[in-house]
Amino acid sequence: MTVIEVTGAHKTYRRRRKPPERALSGLDLHVETGGVHGFLGPNGSGKTTTIRMLLGLISADTGDMRLLGQPVPRALPEVIGDVGALVETPLFFPNFSGRLNLRLLAETAGVPRKRVEECLELVELRERADDRFKSYSLGMKQRLGIAAALLKNPRLLILDEPSNGLDPAGIRQVRELIQRLGRERRTTVFLSSHLLAEVQQVCDHVTILARGRCVATGPVREGHG
Repeated sequence: MTVIEVTGAHKTYRRRRKPPERALSGLDLHVETGGVHGFLGPNGSGKTTTIRMLLGLISADTGDMRLLGQPVPRALPEVIGDVGALVETPLFFPNFSGRLNLRLLAETAGVPRKRVEECLELVELRERADDRFKSYSLGMKQRLGIAAALLKNPRLLILDEPSNGLDPAGIRQVRELIQRLGRERRTTVFLSSHLLAEVQQVCDHVTILARGRCVATGPVREGHG
C-alpha cells in the first residue's frame, strides 16, 4: 500500500514587496508501507512545504495528494487519526512532567493511559518521566515530542528534521529511536532531513529533493545500520 502519494504538486508563496518564491515545482512522491523512508534535500528545497501540505496546514496551488489512500485535504479528517507528526519544536507545559504532559494529550485524544507508559518506554524516557519538561535536554524534549506523535499508535509517523539543533548525544538518541521504529515496522516513518549521513544510517528508502522536484528515489544500500 502507498501511504503517501503526491503527483505534480506546485506551490508558490506570494509575498508583499518581494518576488514570488517557488517552493514546489511539479513534485512527485510515493512512499510505500513499512520501514523508514527518507525525504532528503538541502534547506529550502521544499521538504517542510510538502509536509505542511500533506497535513492540511497549507494548500497546494495544483497537484494531487493522498495520505493512506485518501485525497488531501478533502478526506484528511478520515485518516488524520492514523497519522502522527512532529513538524516543529514540540510545545508542552514547561512546569508539568513529561508523563503529565502526555497524559493530558492522551485524555484529549481519547487514548488509554496505558499507552502513555508504552510510549515513554518506547522513547526511553520512563526514568525521567516525572521530571519537569523544562528540565529536559533538547534531545529529551524531541523524544517526548515523538512519544506524543505516537500516542494514537499511528500507521504513519511524519518527522520533519527531528535532529535539528541537537547535540551529538541527542542526535544519536533520536536516530536510535527512529531505527527501532523502523525495525518494528508497525508504523511507517517518513523522515525529512538535510543530512545524508542521517538518511544512510536510519532509512530503508530515500527520495531526494532539489528545488521543489524529486531528482532521485530508491532503496538505501550503503551505510545503513
